[in-house]
Amino acid sequence: MDLQLAGRTYLITGGTRGLGRATAEVLVASGADVVVSGRTAESAAAAADQLTNGGPGRAVGVGVDNADPAAPQQLLAAAQGLAPLRGALISVGGPPAGALTDITDEQWRDSFDRVFLGALRIARAVVGVLHNQPPVDGERGAIAFVLSSTVVQPAPTLAISNGLRPGLAMIAKEMADGLGPQGIRVNSLLPGSIETDRVREVAAAAADPAAARRAAEQSVPLRRYGRPAEFGAAAAFLLSPAAGYLTGVALPVDGGVSR
Repeated sequence: MDLQLAGRTYLITGGTRGLGRATAEVLVASGADVVVSGRTAESAAAAADQLTNGGPGRAVGVGVDNADPAAPQQLLAAAQGLAPLRGALISVGGPPAGALTDITDEQWRDSFDRVFLGALRIARAVVGVLHNQPPVDGERGAIAFVLSSTVVQPAPTLAISNGLRPGLAMIAKEMADGLGPQGIRVNSLLPGSIETDRVREVAAAAADPAAARRAAEQSVPLRRYGRPAEFGAAAAFLLSPAAGYLTGVALPVDGGVSR
């Protein structure tokens, strides 16, 4: 299936590893250019070099922190010289794990800046650019937020995620309603147990990690963890013109767990 991604650029925050990296790989292999961000310039540059070898698209890496108010402009500046910007995958990463009674005010504030406000700033900046893009078949571009299954059901020991991600899901829906008439689509993805470093870190905190994993897999109708590439394919599709009539969707990528 042709996702019609050639000649387009997408920003991928958190694109050096995990779900963001998996999505960047699909985009580049399909002919898109990408700007991938990471916490350090070194990790971002290394990821961009590896991505460039994976397909016809080009890749640029930039080290930014989503909590930095200057991050949106740094990302947009890195896209100069690539194909026209047509969207972004905004992956906010995982806030610190912990029960509600154990989370400090400082952790809440830091996570709000990075997970919520940082994502919102980047989305607003991308929308500003997309508004100036000429529409193709009525569409100027697309934004997708990487959230979590905690949007629809809380996860034990992930109090901050339980609190902040549902709010971002509502922001995504509000943006979809408001920006649809301008030809800008906005969706979100709700990954469940997918084989990433983040999921492994959370599982390792259990008293018996192996038993916790077996129990988690048994709760999934497909009886296994997802693969990053499976998420990447879903995310790339939502960003692509091939999904041109999908907006305001919160797509579970969780093997059927969500009810």
